[in-house]
Amino acid sequence: MSIIVQKYGGTSMGTIDRIKNVARRIIKKREDGNQMVVVVSAMGKSTDELVKMAYSISDAPPRRELDMLLATGEQVSISMLSMALNAMGYDAISFTGPQVGVHTMGHHGKSRIMDIETRKIEDALNDGKIVIIAGFQGVNENDDITTLGRGGSDTSAVALSCVLECPCEIYTDVDGIYGVDPRLYPPAKKLDTVSFDEMLEMASLGAGVMHARAIELGSKYNAEIYVASSIHDVPGTLIKEGDSNMSPMEQQAITGLAIDNDELMVSLKNVPFDMNITAQFFSDLAKKSINIDMISQTAPVYGAINISFSAPIEDLSELRKILYDFMEKYPQVEMDINKEISKLSVVGIGMRSQSGVAAKFFQLLADNNIPMLMITTSEIRISCVIPSELRDTAVMATADAFDL
Repeated sequence: MSIIVQKYGGTSMGTIDRIKNVARRIIKKREDGNQMVVVVSAMGKSTDELVKMAYSISDAPPRRELDMLLATGEQVSISMLSMALNAMGYDAISFTGPQVGVHTMGHHGKSRIMDIETRKIEDALNDGKIVIIAGFQGVNENDDITTLGRGGSDTSAVALSCVLECPCEIYTDVDGIYGVDPRLYPPAKKLDTVSFDEMLEMASLGAGVMHARAIELGSKYNAEIYVASSIHDVPGTLIKEGDSNMSPMEQQAITGLAIDNDELMVSLKNVPFDMNITAQFFSDLAKKSINIDMISQTAPVYGAINISFSAPIEDLSELRKILYDFMEKYPQVEMDINKEISKLSVVGIGMRSQSGVAAKFFQLLADNNIPMLMITTSEIRISCVIPSELRDTAVMATADAFDL
């Protein structure tokens, strides 16, 4: 019997009826002759409720204790799903991340998977059991429970498929991966396939269907990932290696568009032009695991430069501390934090072989009077920061222009 790893998100597990529906889907795959390993997220919005509870107790709950709390959400899900399967006559067993041997390291709330033990999983499968594992969590070198950050259940599932050397299926509340979020652009087209490179860019830029670290793992181990609906029986999207044999004429220049509304932009003026100062500032951010995305710097004028960068809004508290410390050392520095921004990105491996994509993108923004506050590019991606109130206009114009 072959092994399949499936993952079901919080919406798929949101009610008792949906949990029973997930159980029936698992049974169908089992009846087809597969051994089943299933990763689940917390039910519905329960993680949000747990976070709200934590912040009602403390304005700054310790990260370790927050992880202890948030990990309970998945524990509810795995036990409920295991109960449902057993009630339907199928032997199932549930494990938390620490129980099954998901070893992590790094900061609480943002830890990374270093290794996964397979003995318990293989023993349970050999005993004829369906194995249910809590996503989003593991145990670090201090035997503390840690969480992987939002969307971490995707990473748990793909990591398991890599160590078990088997297919990975991600089931969610959408029918697959779209070129644009259909909630922002209803005519959006669903993609039959998308390359790891494109999906990694889209995931890291705010496309919420898949977690970026899950795509990194899939790409590293060449583990194809299938994304589909847990509610509707319709074909989904396969994430796989890009087709290098496709001609430039066959490749669409832009595959997808991503919008991220959860970032802020920091602008620092009159920063001393000294690479040691700049390096130390960004090192201080890195020590707090603040993920800096876009960075721009002006040419030096009279020994000073201006620096702008984007960062997650969720890191604002830690970011302020570092900024204020920096300004105490260099009182001539002026700071501005803009939270009313959106990051708009277009992604496509077709950009490698087709010219004029940037010109077309910039022109359509200009035609719609949408200012670009910051711009970065890669071989297959163009990103710009725009005022958040112009987000919908930008999405519609871009999706129309590039036939997404």
